[in-house]
Amino acid sequence: MADEIKLDVEIRLSHDESGKDHANYELVDKELAKYAGDVPVHIDTATNTRLKKLIDRRILVVMIITYFLQSLDKGALGFASIMGIREDTNLQGPQYSWLTTIIYLVILTVEYPENLIIQRAPIAKWLGINVILWGVTVTLTAACHNFAGLITVRAFLGAFEAVCQPTFTVLSAMWYRREEQSKTVVLWYMMNGLQQIFGGLIAFIFTHVPSSSPVKDWQALFMTHGIIAVIWGIFIIWWMPDSPMKAKCFSEEDKKLMVERVRDNRTGVQNKRFRIEQVKDAFTDPQVYAFILIQILTTLPSGGMGAYAAIVVSSFGYSTWKTQLLQMVTGVVQVVSMLTGVWIERKYNSTIWPSVASVMPTIAGAAAMCATPFTPNKRVGLLIAWYCMYSFWAGVGLALSLITRNTGGQTKKSVVVSLTFIAWSTGNSIGPQVFRDQNAPRYFPAFAVILTSFVALEAVLVALRYYYVWQNKIKDGKIARGEAIADVDGIHGFEDITDRENVNFRYAY
Repeated sequence: MADEIKLDVEIRLSHDESGKDHANYELVDKELAKYAGDVPVHIDTATNTRLKKLIDRRILVVMIITYFLQSLDKGALGFASIMGIREDTNLQGPQYSWLTTIIYLVILTVEYPENLIIQRAPIAKWLGINVILWGVTVTLTAACHNFAGLITVRAFLGAFEAVCQPTFTVLSAMWYRREEQSKTVVLWYMMNGLQQIFGGLIAFIFTHVPSSSPVKDWQALFMTHGIIAVIWGIFIIWWMPDSPMKAKCFSEEDKKLMVERVRDNRTGVQNKRFRIEQVKDAFTDPQVYAFILIQILTTLPSGGMGAYAAIVVSSFGYSTWKTQLLQMVTGVVQVVSMLTGVWIERKYNSTIWPSVASVMPTIAGAAAMCATPFTPNKRVGLLIAWYCMYSFWAGVGLALSLITRNTGGQTKKSVVVSLTFIAWSTGNSIGPQVFRDQNAPRYFPAFAVILTSFVALEAVLVALRYYYVWQNKIKDGKIARGEAIADVDGIHGFEDITDRENVNFRYAY
């Protein structure tokens, strides 16, 4: 029965009763249909370059700076951990790790309703409002004097910051071609690394706040971050369009061309109609479970490493200010590895193999951390091993781009993004908990868990690649046998159907 339904969809996509090939407008968003016709429009290279520059200025710049500020605000606690916040707020036992875990537990709770809102609300306005609210929350951190106050503001921070990654995943698919999406995703996602560089530098500057000052150094750090975020949120509401169709900053002709640019993606632009059959498709799609595993197996290690980075490096035998500066190098490793990964991906048209390669130095570094005693005479070697552990970020960015490129159907996409970032939140919430005070300073069980996670990640990535190869061959076979007709011109590119239903969709890997 399922096969008959799928075959019916494939035939319906290709021809009507009269034999004429045209788009099925019942499956196209009404707002989108005003800008997307039956006949694909050819866009020359010069025009495409011009349009992409316009989009980058309005969309990519906002995503990059917003994600940088989010990473900076969320990571400020890690730098503040050795600036006196634990002592000033009298944190005891596992309370410090819970300040990171609570963010992701809240994100875990709000992720699905957040994605429903993103699918239906003006996406830029919703983003700007949340940025303003998280800026206020970060500022209020400076007023906290105990664990209860800190965990409350951190919970609200999680609720407001939950908007970022799912919004940017949707925006990357909405505005950019498939071949552009890996670079686009990596450019905003690598802000995790850039915040390590600038976050460490900013924290280093604030460590010089005089002890006689009425505002402590860590309080000044949070206040500065928060005020900047509030100003930026106001700018987003003014500057960023909600969609190509609603972009008042572009001409009508350019809006039509921006829609046409992404026709060949075959993943749609937007559709506000909820389709229950796409929910079922999401929950029965093997690649979705691979996405979930990839998120858990990367965020469980990164969540703990992010929260305890300064504590681990200082345990090698470095002073507070040296630790802040040395932490900047981890950011350089992240940025360089992610840029290298996307360069290799574009040069060789391969996404998963570069991801697999990027995890290998991480495995080596984690193994060294497990095997090497934390003694002052070994601190240089430990530091190198610690830096090697950050190479996996190249694979994280590239793997995240697979979600935007390989998921068709707007309802399915919202479900997949929700499930993926629920897994992301789960891993990040568990990560800090594997670092237990009784295992300090070496934290052997934590590094053993990290090592195991990355070995398992390699297996998942390889399995996913061969699954994509297999699925593409099945679709090629259907067209070759005449069971479906190839949509060479992309006439059906904006119809709201899933990647598995669409026989003309091919998975990128």
